[in-house]
Amino acid sequence: MKRFKKILYFTDNEKQLGRAFKRALNLARSNNAKLCIFDALAETEAPTDIEQRLGLKLNDTLREIREETLSSLLPPLIEKNDHVTIKVATGVGFVEVIRTVLRDGYDLVIKASRAPSGLSERILGSTDMHLLRKCPCPVWIDHGDQAETYRSILAAVDPETPEGHDCALKVLTLAAAMAERERAKITVVHAWHLYGESALRSGFSKVPKEKLSSLLIDAERTHQAMLSNLIQECGLVDTDHEVLLVKGPPAESIKQASKQSDADLIVMGTVGRCGIPGFIIGNTAENVLQTTEASILAVKPDAFVSPVTLAK
Repeated sequence: MKRFKKILYFTDNEKQLGRAFKRALNLARSNNAKLCIFDALAETEAPTDIEQRLGLKLNDTLREIREETLSSLLPPLIEKNDHVTIKVATGVGFVEVIRTVLRDGYDLVIKASRAPSGLSERILGSTDMHLLRKCPCPVWIDHGDQAETYRSILAAVDPETPEGHDCALKVLTLAAAMAERERAKITVVHAWHLYGESALRSGFSKVPKEKLSSLLIDAERTHQAMLSNLIQECGLVDTDHEVLLVKGPPAESIKQASKQSDADLIVMGTVGRCGIPGFIIGNTAENVLQTTEASILAVKPDAFVSPVTLAK
């Protein structure tokens, strides 16, 4: 799996570099990629006279202390040939991560998941969600309580639109590469429905059952062909995989497939419509991301534009 050249690991003020970092380090090694350990500290406003007396800039000093702390955690983990650097910025965490991605061309962001306190029904914290919504490169949110290697990977695809097809190709390519690297089984899921089915079943436009049944069969065949073509296009045909074509709401179908396959990693698109920065299509991605206990590897289409821009 040599698909990444520059990987950014966001510590998000972690006290220790845990399993998520080890995944990032192993991935960097297998890709011969550069790995940056990144953190961002909230800006501290110190009175000017105090800074003058001490002869220092407090934010600069805090960054240096954090860099030294991170450096002290590395010796037991890294090897001589690892390409590892450390960078600490001042500002809002997810904003500084995205600006660093834009400025320095990172092609993957990895961080450990962090659940919000007091909201047990939500799995991910606000920083995780901001990155998943707004970061232009793939974002991998790893749940640290999982096994060291993934056993089951779920690839959720929706290739109906041009943006969706773009995302779906990326999803399947990444999922296949991850499955090969982790020696995991891979399951591909696509949820479909017949547009306007509920209206066709009842009301003024009610159609005969036989005709509706025919429409449903045709719709399922269309989605099956679409999914088969996609799998063929990305070269997944010769890889051991299972395909689930599910009729139903996308979010519920993905969650059901995740439980059915016992997935510990879900690869999916958080599809941004062209020209709408940070937009996640419908509530599907949001619903899945906030309720699954699996790790997440999320991608955007090429046309996605982040609402975060480089500081002027």
